[in-house]
Amino acid sequence: MSAADAPDVIIAGAGMAGVTLALALADGGLKPLLVDPLPFDDQLAPTFDGRASAISFSAFRQWRALGAAPLLEPHAQRIEQILVTDAHRPGAAAAAPLPAYLRFDAAEIADRCEGEPLGYLIENRRIRAALAQTALARGIEVLAPVKVTGVEAGVGSAMVSLSDGRTLSAPLVVGCEGRGSVVRRAAGIGAIGWGYGQSGVVATVGLERPHGGVAYEHFLPSGPFAILPLTGDRASLVWTESTARGEALRHASDAAFHGHLMRRFGDFLGRVEVQGPRFVYPLSLQLAERFCAPRLALAGDAAHGVHPIAGQGLNLGLKDAAALAQVLSEALRLGEDIGALSVLERYARWRRADTISNALAFDAFVRIFSNDNPVLRLGRAAGMALVNRIGPARRFFMQEAGGAVGDLPRLLRGESLAA
Repeated sequence: MSAADAPDVIIAGAGMAGVTLALALADGGLKPLLVDPLPFDDQLAPTFDGRASAISFSAFRQWRALGAAPLLEPHAQRIEQILVTDAHRPGAAAAAPLPAYLRFDAAEIADRCEGEPLGYLIENRRIRAALAQTALARGIEVLAPVKVTGVEAGVGSAMVSLSDGRTLSAPLVVGCEGRGSVVRRAAGIGAIGWGYGQSGVVATVGLERPHGGVAYEHFLPSGPFAILPLTGDRASLVWTESTARGEALRHASDAAFHGHLMRRFGDFLGRVEVQGPRFVYPLSLQLAERFCAPRLALAGDAAHGVHPIAGQGLNLGLKDAAALAQVLSEALRLGEDIGALSVLERYARWRRADTISNALAFDAFVRIFSNDNPVLRLGRAAGMALVNRIGPARRFFMQEAGGAVGDLPRLLRGESLAA
């Protein structure tokens, strides 16, 4: 690779956060290179990732600024309302919910967020396809399938070893390849965390009646059961079970799986039919002890993996991409070394507090809501009822979930870094 073709930033991991980071860096005048162990085509297959992601309206603004929105909008379902309830055993469909509930309505904050919804629900494979097409159209180089096997930080650059025997160098390497990040280990950065003994069971269903853009989350003793609206009168179901029950559901017959599903779902949206395969994902918390080291930075799940109880995991990674790209593009304009620790620490300081506070909040939600303790049940019911009656508190939570609170990177405000 000639000096003219050499990248400014090598990104290990071409997932949703990694490709977004590459687009953001290109927008800011930097040359990124993506490296991923899987071909792009494999990541777009319906059997690769059955999940759908709740995308905050600020994260979707970033995709608009980066030119990916036209490919995403046909598959993006607006979330107009969120209804949160607490329910007894054995499921939301088998017993009446407790009278306390939370209702969030996009209309309440329409004047503050230019008519944006509470967020968007998009299937992950649709996000991957749109981002991949946008990256290729922008001329971003992708090496795949090939894996980063090692990274060594030097004085002026980092050397990256690949599984095909090649060696590359760049001023900065970003680990964005998930919780088992090679870049994180190469930097000597440890991680703290724990498993929840739970699995997220995911399936897509077709609905007889329109969902109206309403997302439902029932807190059951085993964990949250979420009905997330998709385009075309469909929904993505995410329900939490113990690890053993999750594995049993993975191998259950179609009839048995549907029976367990309907006990939790009920018939308020008419007939429900499972479409496509089911997926089971183990749930845990993992936080990197640091977000950077000389010549190395972490973003996305390599920096933080959280419980999906609030649907914010990918949004945290997209915030990382926006913040890191802005820090690096500003450093470039000032003539600074983009891989210097003094530059990378600006990114770490920007993201550390938000990430840790969100991760701890999600962990607390899991522990408070994933049980049938009568004292905790009454306490959480009282808390939901109180928040539901206090308009300012309710509107704050909606803006926080939309990513519109705090010191936002320019991309999350919908502003290009090229300006």
